[in-house]
Amino acid sequence: MGLTDAMKEKILRLLKSEDQYLSGEEISNLLGVSRTAVWKHINTLKTEGYVIESQTKLGYRLLGAPDRLYPEEIKDGLNTEYIGRNIDYHEAVDSTNQTAKEMAEREFAEGTVVVAEMQTAGKGRLGRKWNSPFGTGIWMSLIVRPPIAPPDAPKITLLTAVAVAEGIVHETGMKPGIKWPNDVLVNGKKVCGILTEMKADMDRIHYVVVGMGINVNDQNFPEEIRETATSLQIETGSRMNRARIAASILNDWEKNYQNFLSQGFAPVKDGWKNYAVNLGKEVSVTTFKETISGRAMDIDEDGMLLVKDATGKIHRIVAGDVSLRK
Repeated sequence: MGLTDAMKEKILRLLKSEDQYLSGEEISNLLGVSRTAVWKHINTLKTEGYVIESQTKLGYRLLGAPDRLYPEEIKDGLNTEYIGRNIDYHEAVDSTNQTAKEMAEREFAEGTVVVAEMQTAGKGRLGRKWNSPFGTGIWMSLIVRPPIAPPDAPKITLLTAVAVAEGIVHETGMKPGIKWPNDVLVNGKKVCGILTEMKADMDRIHYVVVGMGINVNDQNFPEEIRETATSLQIETGSRMNRARIAASILNDWEKNYQNFLSQGFAPVKDGWKNYAVNLGKEVSVTTFKETISGRAMDIDEDGMLLVKDATGKIHRIVAGDVSLRK
């Protein structure tokens, strides 16, 4: 964050802390900048969509904030130590994961978040396109450098699904479900997809980028996903505060990540099973080479799905698409 952005954030924080007017002189004295600088930052905030009332001899008063994923709006709800403390905001990018990978290559700090109002080439699992229209969802990616072996990295995907589910519970009161490995559902329809990518050597992870796409206020989905996708607004009947939901998810993400690093996969597994919708059900799993039918029994200590077929054989599913059998 540049000095100009940091000062703008401080001015905004001051305005949010006061219900009454704050004069330009008061802000100037509190922050050690000129009144002209204060005026310029106030005007910038207005162009960004903040509703700020200006009155001669009284000063400035904040009346409203825009529905944007601005860093200062997300940070308002953060209680993290390092996750989301550096946020890279964009009106539009091709893919937040791609931007985050480029930043990770340039050694941006662990916990850095890339967030965008829209993606022009959002990616889902298995190379699929992810629908990411402007100003309706949370399209964000997180950079971490976990001190774990590369084969353990897929566990972070399940951890992320748990964090998203917990964030939704905290902000909406609804209990979502998780379809193995990482689709977050509400009332049986997909509300969030997760894409985890990493750069690693044989024995060391350089970085992991965790991409999350959460449908928040979407109401019109493309025809091809209309029957399978939903949004938090559709399910609650209310328009949601995207920045607050993003903050809640990041808070839960850091908590789960720290537990994972200190206690291993067990707490992640327990959390994941609490939201699992497939376990104990008859499923069909399509892998890259075959379709397996049977009962989803559990996930193992690596997060792989265990499916028992009609002969009693247990199949360990590393990757695939799971659907409930009718």
